[in-house]
Amino acid sequence: MTTVEEVPAGANDARGRVAELHAIREQARRGPSERATEAQRAKGKLTARERIELLLDEGSFNEVEPLRRHRAVGFGLEAKKPYTDGVITGWGTVHGRTVFVYAHDFRIFGGALGEAHATKIHKIMDMALQAGAPLVSLNDGAGARIQEGVSALAGYGGIFQRNTKASGVIPQISVMLGPCAGGAAYSPALTDFVFMVRETSQMFITGPDVVRAVTGEEITQNGLGGADVHAETSGVAHFAYDDETTCLEEVRYLLSLLPANNRENPPTVACEDPADRSGDALLDLVPADGNRPYDMRKVIEEIVDDGEHLEVHERWATNIICALARLDGRVVGIVANQPQSLAGVLDIEASEKAARFVQMCDAFNIPIITLLDVPGFLPGVDQEHGGIIRHGAKLLYAYCNATVPRISVVLRKAYGGAYIVMDSQSIGADLTYAWPTNEIAVMGAEGAANVIFRKQIADADDPEAMRVRMVKEYKSELMHPYYAAERGLVDDVIDPAETRQTLIRSLDMLRTKHADLPARKHGNPPQ
Repeated sequence: MTTVEEVPAGANDARGRVAELHAIREQARRGPSERATEAQRAKGKLTARERIELLLDEGSFNEVEPLRRHRAVGFGLEAKKPYTDGVITGWGTVHGRTVFVYAHDFRIFGGALGEAHATKIHKIMDMALQAGAPLVSLNDGAGARIQEGVSALAGYGGIFQRNTKASGVIPQISVMLGPCAGGAAYSPALTDFVFMVRETSQMFITGPDVVRAVTGEEITQNGLGGADVHAETSGVAHFAYDDETTCLEEVRYLLSLLPANNRENPPTVACEDPADRSGDALLDLVPADGNRPYDMRKVIEEIVDDGEHLEVHERWATNIICALARLDGRVVGIVANQPQSLAGVLDIEASEKAARFVQMCDAFNIPIITLLDVPGFLPGVDQEHGGIIRHGAKLLYAYCNATVPRISVVLRKAYGGAYIVMDSQSIGADLTYAWPTNEIAVMGAEGAANVIFRKQIADADDPEAMRVRMVKEYKSELMHPYYAAERGLVDDVIDPAETRQTLIRSLDMLRTKHADLPARKHGNPPQ
């Protein structure tokens, strides 16, 4: 490996100095050794620079502080002072738009964070915030550099502080491409989106060895904090993929749907899908019978441009769908109940998932479309003891607090408190529409009849016949499709085939919406 001392000193002329510079830069670019690179590849992982090349547009990367070295001493550190200090930082473009990035280089100190390493990350985070551009972190580090002690821990504190300061100002995306343990797991948790790669990336506060020592439980790294665990069980990861290349391609796609910062709108693209395209297939996709399930994803595909959407948290809290898509070339966020999973009820996890998504959309000027088919909140002791009231209130707060254009469409069932929480007109939706199959009510007809007409049913000669009659009566009086529209709680009842064009026209009108908020430091949302 070439070092500064090995560079031929032709001396002190300019050409000699430039040759020295190029040799140093090449050393920094190559990294510690071929052996370290081979060890990285043996784990099925790319190098930090290869990852940056996949993320950014070709030839657009500009590196910051590539020649930085640590100044720590003790424990043999003074003999190991590699360039970059284990993290590559800089900026480039994605689809021609500026993006800042830092990538841990696991080949150097296992990507562990020391003082110089942290200072480089702090600097690039500050630059991203000042420039008003997204920040992507490519995480593959072993946590704090133990040899540097508390200085390393202080470095994490600076990262967390900057994550919080940038929250809601610029998009922050964490891509997990290796192990991420201890305090290092908190920075990704503070960002807007977390991507993971199966088998090679893990996140946990305490690893399997500590778990075994403290609790006696035996578990693998992937079983404790692998991609599938966080994508399906904990909800920490928004996306999980089988390989790094696909993962980074999807990061690029997500960035194409987000604005550079909170003062801009998401990028608009030319759309060849006609704005007035009729969605006749919707008439067959959604059964009129409220007890029959269907796939809400197919409804979304029929409405949005070219059927394309990016689902967030696809495998966690599957009874609700959160997705980014486009309508007539403009980005929208879609929140929709999923009748195929738990009949589309709201529960603790669904409420948390949707609340965070609504907040993200509001922060980055993304209009929100809500598609309702919700029978209510999930009943049960576990839900009540788990705080469904508190967690459901998170979704309610998020909608009430959102100032972006908000449009809701009631496809079928919309019962009780869940109807109110899912962006009803009463909590500030700008426009509310309903299909002729809608049933907006306090509860289902069967349950309502059993409560209202309990005495008549009990006293009847034929209680079952009386119950059927009362159910029919309740439906005809309070649950017909035009009841809410007659009282101004729905702006219009529309033909399902016209949903796409109705939404596009409504969004076009709401494009200049402005909302004045009361003066306050910040709200105090339910936790």
